[in-house]
Amino acid sequence: MNAARDFVGYGRVRPNFEWPGGRRVAVSVVVNYEEGGENCVLDGDTHSEVLNSDVAGAVARAGRRNLVVESHYEYGSRVGHWRILDLLQECGVPATYFAVSSALEKHPEAARSIAEAGHEVVSHGARWIDHDGMPEATEREHMVRSLDVLERLCGERPVGWYTGRVSANTRALAVEQGLTYDSDAYNDDLPYWADVGGRAHLVLPYSFDCNDMRFASAPGFNTPEDFTDHLRRTLACLRREASRHPTMMSIGLHLRLAGRPGRADALREFLLEASKFPEVWFCRRRDIAEFWRRKFPAGR
Repeated sequence: MNAARDFVGYGRVRPNFEWPGGRRVAVSVVVNYEEGGENCVLDGDTHSEVLNSDVAGAVARAGRRNLVVESHYEYGSRVGHWRILDLLQECGVPATYFAVSSALEKHPEAARSIAEAGHEVVSHGARWIDHDGMPEATEREHMVRSLDVLERLCGERPVGWYTGRVSANTRALAVEQGLTYDSDAYNDDLPYWADVGGRAHLVLPYSFDCNDMRFASAPGFNTPEDFTDHLRRTLACLRREASRHPTMMSIGLHLRLAGRPGRADALREFLLEASKFPEVWFCRRRDIAEFWRRKFPAGR
């Protein structure tokens, strides 16, 4: 990921095409399964987790557990997972799960339920930890182990990758492993091809603004309606622009955040509403990647 920065992208004239079925806005719902893969001294980490929970102002405790943060994470796998899975089924929305392999290893039934529901599983790494500064050989070992574990648990090897807390080597290692795409980017509303060591690699950008992680950051979302109003406004803008050029929207969910009852209820309302728009295509990220590779092959 040390390539020169691109401040232009597609520029003013963006690709004009149609998503499958004549749709104009591809909506990718991403569910992050991280519970059990976060920093925890029980797993040999030097400190407790601080990110993305409802524990305001959590700080890393060196060499000590934070039982409150741990309990918030456990809610995601114990309760939030099943609530979100049922919600997706009710709304008829196929999703992509960014799954930390060590987290799913702690809950094999959850892994089976995701695969059986037809959702895509993307590797979110072996651990949900910061990879910046991690030796390349160690990160490669983590990546291979994660892909192997997810293939064993879910019955299919992931074709996509998302680390989140990346290193400078992450994308090159994803290409080395033959992955179809990665989502470690936030710089566009459409997929694009990147040159990685002379090889064309597909990038499907993700989003931090249409993301329930904002419930756990300041400034961020305070109420369920804050989140869903932002989703509605985002989709409204993209639907208007889609009359000129199609686009893509990413929605990020976390089981311990969106899986709470009040937030899940508001999310349900949004998904049922959005699924009625004829120009909206709810899809897995691998569906977008497969379409893009056919429609816009690398080098053309």
